[in-house]
Amino acid sequence: MYSATSRDLADRAHLTGSRLVIDLCGGAGATAKAILALVPAEARVISLDSAAAMQRVGRRTVTDPRLSWITARAEDLAEHVSGTADAVVCNSAIWKTDVPAVFAAVRSALRPGGRFVFNIGGGFAGIAHLDEQSVRTGPSLNTLIHKIAAREYGHTPSLASHNHLKLPPETVTEHLNAAGLAILGTEVTIQHSTMAEKKAWLSIPVFARPHGDFTNDERMAILEQAYALTTPETPTVTSWLIVVAERSEEKS
Repeated sequence: MYSATSRDLADRAHLTGSRLVIDLCGGAGATAKAILALVPAEARVISLDSAAAMQRVGRRTVTDPRLSWITARAEDLAEHVSGTADAVVCNSAIWKTDVPAVFAAVRSALRPGGRFVFNIGGGFAGIAHLDEQSVRTGPSLNTLIHKIAAREYGHTPSLASHNHLKLPPETVTEHLNAAGLAILGTEVTIQHSTMAEKKAWLSIPVFARPHGDFTNDERMAILEQAYALTTPETPTVTSWLIVVAERSEEKS
């Protein structure tokens, strides 16, 4: 799923003719790899992420000489790149950042007219594709996780915590406008995968559930219990909000 969303975002960034592209929150470089497949031979790609361990994996697996790595927070992007990038691409991460600060940093890094392309998981954007319900054949892994957390740990998500996770389209628009980034288009899409792939996704600490006062070992134990109630090949569908924006000539 991550490779598929990487290719989708890279394609929407219109990278033909680009000289510098930034893979923001790039992790181990899967999105950078998709970007490298589309940019010219003379282009440069920077993958920026605060997780040095993931970047060490990326350095071993994505060895294209056009790619360089910066270990830094997304909010600090402007300290490393200033006003030269043709595009910034961010896959499956923007809701984990200080969004207004990141949007401002992205604008500083982009040339006028440069594109900013990112996605937001449907659960965090508060949206769902019309096809999502029609494909579902049983409770989602997330639903099972929260049921087990409630039963075994007495976990009840707080309203404040629930609201904090939301990044609805109107909030995205507000933050983009405040940063001087104009929306070119949005789309709600779906990605098809399996329950086994969903488990792998939720095994990554930053995406693990449930939120709250749990250790990673506890989250993984809950995940294993929930996964045991499913079938690995069961198809799953994940909704995504895709946003394409560009740097305005003048900050509004």
